[in-house]
Amino acid sequence: MTSIIHSIESLNIWIGRAFGWCILILTLSVAYEVFVRYVLNAPTVWAFDMMVQMYGALFLMAGPYALAQDTHVRADVIYRFLQPRWQAVVDLSLYILFFFPGMLALFWFGWEIASDSWRYQEVSWNSPARIQIYYFKTLIPLAGGLFLIQGVAECMRCYLAMKSNKWLPRLKDSMETEDILKGQALELKID
Repeated sequence: MTSIIHSIESLNIWIGRAFGWCILILTLSVAYEVFVRYVLNAPTVWAFDMMVQMYGALFLMAGPYALAQDTHVRADVIYRFLQPRWQAVVDLSLYILFFFPGMLALFWFGWEIASDSWRYQEVSWNSPARIQIYYFKTLIPLAGGLFLIQGVAECMRCYLAMKSNKWLPRLKDSMETEDILKGQALELKID
């Protein structure tokens, strides 16, 4: 079961890293548009649509990555004082009651939206460029599917925590600056 959980996590981490490059594309697009608009007085017709699509792609594909890294915001006023077994019970209940219905809806309706967009060969009406957006809309059910797969891994993680009363370690991709500083402070105290 551990290998399945870590395989799913590594898939979502890899996809999150790949789509993280959208930040660079988005930043360069904004900088380019600002330069040509305000310095050269020659705005583009395509930059706005591309920026919206890059931001949307980043937003959609960062969700499963954040779930795999356990970095979503959590109101854990009481939760953090519970034993891992009871934390797992709470998490599993919330996944079943709220997460899976929401992600199934995202996947189902996203599939309908994407298939309609492909059928009509939908283009953007926001700018004169009329760029194709059916590629972008395909990310909606893809993100829903990745969320669902990661949700299954999270439920398996909850099951293991309920059995052993400890959480399975996550695959780490990055660390918060706060955690790095705490680790350095601990090393200084030990030395």
